[in-house]
Amino acid sequence: MDAFYASAEQASKPSLRGKAVVVGGLGPRGVVATASYEARVFGVHSAMPMGQARRLAPNAAYLVPRFGFYKAISEQVMGLLRELSPLVEPLSLDEAFVDLEAGGAAWDDASARLVGARLRGDIRAVTGLTGSVGLAASKMLAKIASEQAKPDGLVVIEPGTERALLGPLSVRTLPGVGPATGDHLRRAGIHTVDEIVEAGEDELVRLLGKAHGHGLYAMALARDERAVVAEREAKSVSVEDTYDVDIHDRVRVGLEVQRLADRCVRRLRGAGLSGRTIVLKVRRYDFSTLTRSETLRGPTDDPAVVREAALRLLEGVDSTGGVRLLGVGVTGLADFTQEDLFAQAAEAAGAAGEGVDHAVEQAADDVPAEERDVLVERRWVAGHDVRHAQYGHGWVQGSGLGRVTVRFETPDSEPGRVRTFLVDDPALESADPLPLVEVTGARPHRL
Repeated sequence: MDAFYASAEQASKPSLRGKAVVVGGLGPRGVVATASYEARVFGVHSAMPMGQARRLAPNAAYLVPRFGFYKAISEQVMGLLRELSPLVEPLSLDEAFVDLEAGGAAWDDASARLVGARLRGDIRAVTGLTGSVGLAASKMLAKIASEQAKPDGLVVIEPGTERALLGPLSVRTLPGVGPATGDHLRRAGIHTVDEIVEAGEDELVRLLGKAHGHGLYAMALARDERAVVAEREAKSVSVEDTYDVDIHDRVRVGLEVQRLADRCVRRLRGAGLSGRTIVLKVRRYDFSTLTRSETLRGPTDDPAVVREAALRLLEGVDSTGGVRLLGVGVTGLADFTQEDLFAQAAEAAGAAGEGVDHAVEQAADDVPAEERDVLVERRWVAGHDVRHAQYGHGWVQGSGLGRVTVRFETPDSEPGRVRTFLVDDPALESADPLPLVEVTGARPHRL
């Protein structure tokens, strides 16, 4: 999908179409999740600190992600892919590999091109958004082709042309070559894929180690035997928060750990799983990261058990100087639970004293970590949906000083008017996102 989060926001908000849109965490430590192509003109890109993005594109619209909205669109796209083949391997909400041969959808270049063109049309019809398709004989090459196809295009790498295509490309194009490996190769005078081949396999092994060297050399020769895997089994379930301001209060740290444990269990139960090993992650003020774990007698999805284990792990961590990130996870996953009578009793005893506002916390699951810490105070989140008793559906442009600014528009309307209200206006309430298209018949049409 092309600039997925930002494109979804532009499709949902008529006033943002054709304009620079940046989606991500808006706190001091926020990062860019996705930038629209209009914002990329100014140099804004994903993973960039939000402060830097604001300096590059001060007039862009800055929005907090609506992950529930994006997930609903993603499920529509993945459904289209599964119509083509039983072998679909999602990589994220907006990207997947598909084995077209396994489903009989394509068997040569011509049939593959037809499938790709039809898929792009179906994605636009179903979601109102654009996607790019890369077609090739391996996962690595299909990924490269899809990047070359962006935005809103289709690229086929025909058999026999792979080496010529890869040769002049940067080494960073190959899977597994990140900034560190790229710098290591650059210092050795290796900048392109052709230069990897010229250096030879032995030199790659000397520079990068046996496994990485062999693998990278094979990919430079366009050899990639990885199969498309339909279901990638989850190995862990975890949640974490990065805080705008380091937490120094030990009691507050403990409360945050309990809150994270509860969110982790909700996610665990939502996947129909349980787990034996509880993991606590703490990043301190100096960016040092500590990880502690405890393995239980059997798998559990009991929130009291996970909370108690996480707090025990916290006791062994020195948080002096402040904490900037906390995380709680569960590994050793299973699809059954082992009842713990002592934990059930503890849960019942602690329920009356638990001070978390679960309604607010549930809403926070769709908000980046940078925003969750202040969600109770910042009731209205930039970019999120609201409804007014008089003016109808809209979205939050911003809030502060006891006021909230809302633009009232829908996916099928003209750009709407902006109005400002008191943050506690009883006529204004949070709302669910509106769908981008209306489904009628075999394929939907634009509203």
